[in-house]
Amino acid sequence: MLKIIDYYAGLSSPWTYLGHRRLCDIASRHNAQINFKPVDFGLIFPATGGLPLAKRAPERQRYRFMELKRWKAELNIPLNLEPKYFPVDAGLASYMCLAAAENNLDALGLGERFLQAVWKDEQDISNSDTLIEIADQYGFKGQELLDQAKAEKYSTLFKSYSQEAVDKGVFGAPSYVIDDEIFWGQDRLDFVEKKLIGEANS
Repeated sequence: MLKIIDYYAGLSSPWTYLGHRRLCDIASRHNAQINFKPVDFGLIFPATGGLPLAKRAPERQRYRFMELKRWKAELNIPLNLEPKYFPVDAGLASYMCLAAAENNLDALGLGERFLQAVWKDEQDISNSDTLIEIADQYGFKGQELLDQAKAEKYSTLFKSYSQEAVDKGVFGAPSYVIDDEIFWGQDRLDFVEKKLIGEANS
């Protein structure tokens, strides 16, 4: 039976960035399908008792920074701890990924490039020219994809996925859901893999 991972991703989230490639590699190893669902955690947080970073207590903000430093070292992944363009509106980038998926293009790969743009390359993914450039470099027709992404159906789908995440009990980025079991955070990817192995052996 095909194993399915519903992947609720925030394209401006450092934790999504840190886990994205590892999730793709895990899915490939275990022949699992990733349903890539970019969502708006600006909608999810208030619906589930969370707070945006700027409104969190200073202690929580300091701890987040320490954890990012730890994971940067642990994973040996390039990461700007205080990127130039953060916080950033990832809505249009998310719409482009949704449009890419509808066109049977590599939406996961494009999402990875948008995450790298924020957390590695100091690029502004709220800027249309930047999004076009990134998509072009990835081998897509950036302007065409951007124009398509501006259709109302993609903003509607983005909101729909966000509400779906809330309905499933998702509250943080990234979240991976397998058979209604939620795995919150890139530091839970070991459990994601164990779940997939368990399913394969069941």
